[in-house]
Amino acid sequence: MNPIKVLAVDDHQLLREGIASVLEGEPDMVLVSEASSGVEAVEQYRVHRPDVTLMDLQMPGMNGIDAITAIRREYPISRFIILTTYQGDVQALRALKAGASGYLLKSMLRKDLLDTIRAVHAGRRYIPPEIASELASHVADDVLTEREVEVLKSVAMGNSNKIIANGLNVSEATVKGHMKNILSKLDANDRTHAVIIAIKRGIIDG
Repeated sequence: MNPIKVLAVDDHQLLREGIASVLEGEPDMVLVSEASSGVEAVEQYRVHRPDVTLMDLQMPGMNGIDAITAIRREYPISRFIILTTYQGDVQALRALKAGASGYLLKSMLRKDLLDTIRAVHAGRRYIPPEIASELASHVADDVLTEREVEVLKSVAMGNSNKIIANGLNVSEATVKGHMKNILSKLDANDRTHAVIIAIKRGIIDG
């Protein structure tokens, strides 16, 4: 049997070295290449055509989800496992919608990486129980609109309603209306609580 060809994509060299050491000595898989950005991932995919790509979510420039989308446009049957430090359900949902088959927290690599690669290569999905639980608990939630996310990002930067209104070219009353919707949708007590929830769920970056 041919070994499973793996491409590792992460902007931290130490993590890529960790992946290499986990895969080393496994007779049924081989690390064919590494990439440190989304753009590089697309290039390396074209060259090596890996069976499974390990993709970091947060990278400068092109992020992991955009890279998956770009690769799957050219290679629809490509298979991906997301590597992330975020337990947020929104990040996971975005990744799964983009075409990821697996989702691994970086803290789980030593324990779960090999089994996850084998499962995804065999055509199965792998989502850790804690992520699956988060997804299930928010499945009926109202999704924030793009404008509401913009407002929340501005709130996270410490801006007042007046500054947010000026930046978005809307009235303060409109911003207050958005904040009311945000607090309701996130079940948050106040602005700070809304930001904390949004970061935890992956709606905005921390």
